[in-house]
Amino acid sequence: MALKLKEGVAPLGGKGDMQVFPTLSKPSSCRRFMVPSSACMRSSLTTWLNPKVIVFWLVTVLSSFRETAPRTIFQRVLDILKRSARTVELACRDPSRVEHLASSLQLITECFRCLRNACIECSVNQNSIRNLDTIGIAVDLILLFRELRVEQEALLTAFRCGLQFLGNIASRNEDSQAIVWVHAFPELFLSCLNHPDKKIVAYCSMILFTSLNSERMKELEENLNIAIDVIETHQKQPESEWPFLIITDHFLKSPELVRAMYAKMSNQERVTLLDVLIAKMVGEEPLTKDDTTALLGHAELVASTFVDQCRVVLKLTAGQHDDDEALATIRLLDVLCEMTANTDLLSYLQVYPGLLERAVDLLRLIHVTANDTTDIFNTSACIRAEGDVKNMAEGFRSHLIRLIGNMCYKNKDNQDKVNELDGIPLILDSCSPDDSNPFLTQWVVYAIRNLTEDNSQNQDLIAKMEEQGLADASLLRKMGFEVEKRGDKLVLKATSTPPP
Repeated sequence: MALKLKEGVAPLGGKGDMQVFPTLSKPSSCRRFMVPSSACMRSSLTTWLNPKVIVFWLVTVLSSFRETAPRTIFQRVLDILKRSARTVELACRDPSRVEHLASSLQLITECFRCLRNACIECSVNQNSIRNLDTIGIAVDLILLFRELRVEQEALLTAFRCGLQFLGNIASRNEDSQAIVWVHAFPELFLSCLNHPDKKIVAYCSMILFTSLNSERMKELEENLNIAIDVIETHQKQPESEWPFLIITDHFLKSPELVRAMYAKMSNQERVTLLDVLIAKMVGEEPLTKDDTTALLGHAELVASTFVDQCRVVLKLTAGQHDDDEALATIRLLDVLCEMTANTDLLSYLQVYPGLLERAVDLLRLIHVTANDTTDIFNTSACIRAEGDVKNMAEGFRSHLIRLIGNMCYKNKDNQDKVNELDGIPLILDSCSPDDSNPFLTQWVVYAIRNLTEDNSQNQDLIAKMEEQGLADASLLRKMGFEVEKRGDKLVLKATSTPPP
């Protein structure tokens, strides 16, 4: 999975690992470069505090080690960070000092870059740096950056490099992930996920993805704002992969977290979450046993919410609509259609209390209002203007019929229940011969086939409707059925050439 991130960031191996490609050239004479002693540093303090000298030293020393570096090197880098951090802290207290931060920010940036690069595929360096409590200093600095009320590119660069370092030190290192979590949760995530800079949001999302596990997910349930911020981030930046991966690979594995989030989210955020849930179900990667178990938990939430709130869609017909609330309800139906297409979830939803009844009832109410040419559910009205509320409801009726058809698949109890609810005439009447919505016709055909399969009572009902003129014979033929008279009995049978 390729991430197009500047600052030299790219994924390492599987999802969630981040490698930073070193951007620093290696001097030809670096093999003989010696780390300056403390005495040497004190004797030439003025020269040593020159940012250019320190940057050259950092580049040269760390480039001289092909893999691991001595702990003393990282201790020197940490000392520089601490001194620079004090300068930043003073600037936070006294805004007049901000204009003098340039050299300190340059030092911080180079320190983070060197630490970041040292962590690449090297657990020894990761452990050495972690054991010096460098992670705590880095997090403190990043939180200080958020307090600085300045817009400097140098500040953003230092901010980004600090987050990249945290991402690299946590990559494939559970001990480092634990320390990052202790220091970063929840303040750093709350602060950075809402940052106006997209790179900072992306890097923060990567750290959160890397650090999360089943135990830490429980902590998110007590800090729902972070989880909701991830949803909002994906809503605003759908091109960023890390928020999407956090949702699919972590959030959706916890029905308890999703239920708690759903109760607090806005309707727009709910739509975003439900869209990701659909993407998870229809994605190329096959669902695992754990995925299916989690989806059963989500199915209960989706079904219960739809049963309780589905009538809100009818407000669209009254001109008193809340588009976001209606769209969230429409998306619940979309999710139910995908869930009932999954054999592992179908049996659970086929017996969910009130779901089938509510779907038939809603179809009837929509059918009653559909004769109004101004109604958004009128099948002949196919307005596609951007922002028109009719765009939102397009396909809602066909998806209701699809859901009913799915729930009746090889389930005689549900077939009979739809009959008892007078749902069969309703479904047949939902599609007219000149219907301009081909998908609606296809789902009607599908539903009627599922309703009549091995069910002579439902077959007889449709045959009698045709004889009485209540079911259009040409429409039945279009749907792939015909009525045949055998003695005194009318028989509904499928034609040899079903509709495309």
